[in-house]
Amino acid sequence: MTQAVQNLFDSLPESLDSEVVEDLVRGENIRIERILSHGQSSPESGWYDQDENEWVLVLQGRGEIRFEDGRSQTLGLGDTLHLPAHTKHRVHWTDPDQITIWLAVFYA
Repeated sequence: MTQAVQNLFDSLPESLDSEVVEDLVRGENIRIERILSHGQSSPESGWYDQDENEWVLVLQGRGEIRFEDGRSQTLGLGDTLHLPAHTKHRVHWTDPDQITIWLAVFYA
């Protein structure tokens, strides 16, 4: 089996009309995604309520995560956040001046 080298900073679009989510790895109990945002936020109508745990790392840009209980957390370059399963949250904003690159790991 040939191993492919990937660079998370390659293939960045010049502009984004909507958030881009790409699976990098998908297995039985794990999923790793590269998420690209450029000023996008979650829909106002609801909260993410995931069955799996999520660990997220910001590789470029900034964003703010809001929680159902009213707390919020701003993340920037190198910041990580662990979201246990069923932690209701949403992306309140992402950097409008540059693409925010998120690395998200979802696991059981």
